[in-house]
Amino acid sequence: MIVGVGELLWDVFPDGRKVAGGAPFNFAFHCHNLGHEAVVVSRVGDDDLGRELRAEVRRLGLSDEFIQTDPTHPTGTVQVTVDEQGQPSYEIVQNVAWDHIGWTEEFRHLVRKCKSICFGTLAQRADTSWDTIQNALRTQLHEGEGAPLRVYDVNLREPHVQPGAVRASLARAEWVKLNTDEAPRLAAVLGRELGDPVEFVKRLVCLTTPEQRCVMWTHGGSGCDVFGFHEDIHEPGIPAAVVDTVGAGDSFTAAMVCLHLEGRSLKDCARFASHYAARVCEHRGGTPRIDRAEVERAAFG
Repeated sequence: MIVGVGELLWDVFPDGRKVAGGAPFNFAFHCHNLGHEAVVVSRVGDDDLGRELRAEVRRLGLSDEFIQTDPTHPTGTVQVTVDEQGQPSYEIVQNVAWDHIGWTEEFRHLVRKCKSICFGTLAQRADTSWDTIQNALRTQLHEGEGAPLRVYDVNLREPHVQPGAVRASLARAEWVKLNTDEAPRLAAVLGRELGDPVEFVKRLVCLTTPEQRCVMWTHGGSGCDVFGFHEDIHEPGIPAAVVDTVGAGDSFTAAMVCLHLEGRSLKDCARFASHYAARVCEHRGGTPRIDRAEVERAAFG
């Protein structure tokens, strides 16, 4: 089982459309789309939006077993604006249900047995979800069966950034994902000089736990760099008829994790993930169904 834990919400677009979103949910969906058993752990309100969101999760093929119901706080929403280049910006409502994800015995059992857990910064903006996510990481680190992979998607969304959560997450992650824009912002959060961005990102490998160190650094249409403990990989950008880039980074992370769990090399993981994310950009919203076989042919012939 692959787990995405954190925000689950409605992305609301200027034309009134609402699309189920949140980075952990997008990640879990794409792992499922790529043929892996995956689940999202989050929390929705006891309201119509929450019930609709559960139904949408199920419609997209995932279980809502680990989505908690909050009797007090509303289901999360985000106002999404997309510019002429397809780049999204977000206005994120605060103090919503996913800020209050509880640490339960069911969640503990799940993280002890999962193959990988992916988490981000945004869901750790509030104390309750921060404590729950860090409890999950500690549990997996000390009680996890096999060699579970802890993946930190930096995903900085000011002003929703807690420096303590960032440092704790880097310390407990094995893989870290960030994009070009996040490198200088991450340096500022850590109180460090950015200097050469490449050298800064490479040094992040030394901040992660030692078992399977890897930093994934994406550059949108310009490709990606993947820095492992023993290898550096660059993949060029993949041409795409971009509609919007919502969920592209989440789909990239999902593809990297899935192929890694299948035993592929980091080079193969990065190549496939670049192609997969490019196809996601050609659709509206973060959860389009992408044909894996077509991506395999494009990436590997």
